[in-house]
Amino acid sequence: MMITEKDKIYLRMAMELAKRGVEEGQGGPFGCVIVKDGAVVGKGCNGVTSTNDPTAHAEVMAIRDACGRLGHYQLTGCVVYASCEPCPMCLGALYWARPDRVFYAASRSEAAEAGFDDAFIYAEIGLPDWERRIPFVHSVMEESGEVFRLWKEKGNKRLY
Repeated sequence: MMITEKDKIYLRMAMELAKRGVEEGQGGPFGCVIVKDGAVVGKGCNGVTSTNDPTAHAEVMAIRDACGRLGHYQLTGCVVYASCEPCPMCLGALYWARPDRVFYAASRSEAAEAGFDDAFIYAEIGLPDWERRIPFVHSVMEESGEVFRLWKEKGNKRLY
């Protein structure tokens, strides 16, 4: 897929958000802009350390902003511009949000060189629950299926 001059403008906006976030002490060096029909509908910069929220990554913040403005939980018709290749959490959030495309500037190897190495998370995903650094314990409970039964039977649900 080709990158246009317009795409580069939005990528530069994302990088400017990242720079401003660092200068203002909001968090790590990451920014994100979401565009729909040529208009910026969401933006965010990393706010992990300033908000004490480990999920306050630039992409997540921009998704929250855009979805709030658009009044919908999906970003169909939108293009995401991130200053850096999304981490595994943001990658998951982007897949759930379903934008049309994602452009990013810096690679995850560049982020790793600056101290933001996600390689261990990618490695952890493929491990059995009990071999992960943070053990995950599947606790079978009789009641666990009740919520899913309610969901399946719910008549006016919105699938996503």
